[in-house]
Amino acid sequence: MTIDSVDSPVPNSAVRIDGKLCDESPLPHIWSRCVGAGRANEALRADWRQQFAEAVAACGFEYVRFHGLFHDDMFVYRESYGGGFGPDAPLASPVYTFSYVDKVFDFILGCGARPFVELGFMPRELATATETVFWWGAHCSPPKDMARWVELVTRTVEHWIDRYGLDEVRQWRFEVWNEPNLVPHFWTGTKTEYFELYEQTVIAIKGVDPELKVGGPATSVFVPDDRYKGEVEDRSATHETAAAADVDALDWRPVWIEDFTAWCAERDLPIDFISTHTYPTDFAFAADGEAVQITRYADATFDDLTLLRTIVNNSAYPDAEIHITEWSTSPSSRDFIHDTLFAATFITRAYLQCATLADSISYWTFTDVFEEGGAGIGPFHGGFGIVNENGVHKPTFHAFRMLERLGDRLLLSTPEGVVTRDSRTSAVSAVFFNYPDDMALKGVRSQSSYAATRALAETGPSRRIRHSIGGLEPGATFLVEILDWEHGNAAEAWYALGSPLNPSRAESEHLSEVADSLLRFALTVPGTGVLDLDVELAPWAVMSVRQSA
Repeated sequence: MTIDSVDSPVPNSAVRIDGKLCDESPLPHIWSRCVGAGRANEALRADWRQQFAEAVAACGFEYVRFHGLFHDDMFVYRESYGGGFGPDAPLASPVYTFSYVDKVFDFILGCGARPFVELGFMPRELATATETVFWWGAHCSPPKDMARWVELVTRTVEHWIDRYGLDEVRQWRFEVWNEPNLVPHFWTGTKTEYFELYEQTVIAIKGVDPELKVGGPATSVFVPDDRYKGEVEDRSATHETAAAADVDALDWRPVWIEDFTAWCAERDLPIDFISTHTYPTDFAFAADGEAVQITRYADATFDDLTLLRTIVNNSAYPDAEIHITEWSTSPSSRDFIHDTLFAATFITRAYLQCATLADSISYWTFTDVFEEGGAGIGPFHGGFGIVNENGVHKPTFHAFRMLERLGDRLLLSTPEGVVTRDSRTSAVSAVFFNYPDDMALKGVRSQSSYAATRALAETGPSRRIRHSIGGLEPGATFLVEILDWEHGNAAEAWYALGSPLNPSRAESEHLSEVADSLLRFALTVPGTGVLDLDVELAPWAVMSVRQSA
């Protein structure tokens, strides 16, 4: 799952762009290495499965990560028999049942993907605190008995090896917990208690097989203050951040990474990968206790990952993989930007900009079948997914499709996009976008209604994409797809219908049709072998150019 090495540029005499010989370098597809989903139990639903299979086929996702593997609704850890209307008889010792987990993992593997295993949350019968977060009541606490947690992890990993084989399970990643810095929601203990959980967990997994890949600390966001410097969050440390006139001038840093690597190094504990989350938005608390929303500028993800790469390189674990196991325009499942064209352009730009800085950047999430706050209200409610609950493709879905069509060798990189070559087929492809100059590199701010997002449609100007690509086969056909305000904008079509909360069948069919109606045309390479690309991209448009098979 590691990214390709960033080697020296290699000349490719077959292709010239704008009259110049191209120097090739690797283009890792970090956008498709992993994708997020809500919780394990949702993967038992037929609609989740249909949408996941389509996402893997269309977008090339290789791994999927979700919460709740050990939650009560997966019935893995059992201290009682479960009596229904009868008495709930205790068992003499814990029993581990994997039938629900097996159904989920069998399906994921059958789709051609793999699980990126998040080990959590705590089963109710092992938890020191219960129902700490989410509508479904996740138990995010240290265990009552660490030995029983170790046995749970050990039995589970051994089961997977028995079922899928050691060679397969060695391809997985085992991430210890999720966002333990967010106390008391995702963790009710201290920083040190999380480190101790990691210690016992990594020892247990390596005891099963030393080649299994384990990492953490799975912390949430980068911050410009000392709120997470101590054992638990100190909100008073955020007051200056909340009052800052220019948040982008602050010194944003990852949470716990340096403490985590130092703590593990002192104890000679292995870390196969560093995982964390970086969203370009945050909250800080003012002196009066009010939460202040922060939106960082469009290059924040690039800056964060550049710093993270330096920190890891300078740590005791310079060879550790780097996995951003959650990323999106914001961490809110009620942020209407997620439904929009604006999000598609933002993520396209960021993924291309950050392609060599991490081993994966996992988009949170592939589907709106997602119940952390309960089901969404209406077909477009700001959910994280690249498809809505009914499977209607959002603009972000098409952004991922376009990115996946790129080759693995970079021929040209510009601030507006890239031209690539496939090392297996030599097919040339490109993605270009128009993140409008009027934005002046501002980020896309979270919005609490779809109507509020539409103001961004007034930004501009359009952008002319003009390149000549030589060394191509005369007569070859290139297919062009353009996603813009008028094409593939399902949420805008829903808004034009009056934003129906419960669309009729006819309305739903109309939305699906609009969602996939991108502007499409073909270009033919003339006898000179030079393709002249000259396209005016409207503000926020994303364009794919690919060689027809």
